Amino acid sequence: MNYYSLNKQSPIVNFKDATIAGQAPDKGLYFPETLPVIDNDLIGNIEKLPDAEIAFRVIKPFIGKEIPDTTLFDIVKETVNFPIPLKPVTEIISSLELFHGPTLAFKDVGARFMSRCLGYFLKDEKRQVTVLVATSGDTGGAVANGFYDVPDVNVVILYPKGRVSPVQEKQLTTLGKNITALEVDGSFDDCQRMIKQAFNDKDVNQKIFLTSANSINVARWLPQQFYYFFAYKQWKEKQQPPVVCVPSGNFGNICAGILAKVSGLPLGHFIAACNVNDIVSEYLETQNLKPKDAVATLSNAMDVGNPSNFVRIIEMFQKEFPALKNNLSSLTVTDQQTVETIKSVFHQHHYTLDPHGAVAYFALEKYLQKHQGEEGFILETAHPVKFPEAVEQATNTKIPIPDALKHLMKQQKQSTEIGPVYEYFRDYLLQLD
Repeated sequence: MNYYSLNKQSPIVNFKDATIAGQAPDKGLYFPETLPVIDNDLIGNIEKLPDAEIAFRVIKPFIGKEIPDTTLFDIVKETVNFPIPLKPVTEIISSLELFHGPTLAFKDVGARFMSRCLGYFLKDEKRQVTVLVATSGDTGGAVANGFYDVPDVNVVILYPKGRVSPVQEKQLTTLGKNITALEVDGSFDDCQRMIKQAFNDKDVNQKIFLTSANSINVARWLPQQFYYFFAYKQWKEKQQPPVVCVPSGNFGNICAGILAKVSGLPLGHFIAACNVNDIVSEYLETQNLKPKDAVATLSNAMDVGNPSNFVRIIEMFQKEFPALKNNLSSLTVTDQQTVETIKSVFHQHHYTLDPHGAVAYFALEKYLQKHQGEEGFILETAHPVKFPEAVEQATNTKIPIPDALKHLMKQQKQSTEIGPVYEYFRDYLLQLD
């Protein structure tokens, strides 16, 4: 499998080179030259197959010959070695729980897969690689965990000051060793912008071997398809494809789900559940994709005013707006609606949503009210304990801290504050050995 830049001004590369580079030289995102077609045997026998076998068969066409099959199978087996259950909440709404991994967030799958692929590709390199990642909450923790103490890999995480939850910040800032956290006095978009500038800075790239661990990287984006196959494996009504509602910020997760559908996985309509950072909701109404400054919300991982991955969704539908809109709709959900949803679902159905899952639940519920007879599932992307203030206020119940977090919360934060100006970040990178 080869990959081309969506800006069409860079050479075509294989999976290895796309993973190591992160972003194309022309600043475009890499996209597969062809979209694989899922074989009928996988779909027909999916309930009988182990998760690792499903994941291997899904991802193999995207890797080509860059990783031997036995190594690739070991990578995916380690990537998905925790449960991803589909739990019913009501008779027509289920929740795909993606928070049972080591950092209690859906980013664990992509981060674990990418770290292992990169480790394989760099095993014969004679120089260190620096992984750059911007995070609005969960990405940084998952990447830090995935790359922690990996030889010859340094990780630099940029996160917006005051805009991540206490648990998220601990996961970003307490590991030490090869993990460095930069606390940016700005927004997630500022963090993402500075990283993109670094990749296009010749002086920085001559001195430092850089790659990205955000979902712009194909090795982070593509394995997110696994969620949707595991959900379909557990879906009872195989003759009725489920409506899928995804809390969406940078649009990597929902983009992977739509890719799975385009490749042949029997899924129904997709809903992008957005908070007030809703440029995609506006695009689907106006056909005008206009970035705007991000606004802080309770669902902070979705506080993105310029979602990078949406251009991949546009590309999947060959820039045909009617086809895109026929497969995807979007709804904007306020913080007040988010809190009210957490409260009502907790009291009526005895299920605890985090703010991101609540945004998705509200959007799916509204959609199903207008489409009688359909059923669907949300992607519950983080454990509620990561957002204790909002969840405990809505439920009037204390969330027990999982054992895995008790030690973490006692650790000392280690971070360096910088302003949202590229020159500050550039100076930091240039002093790295």
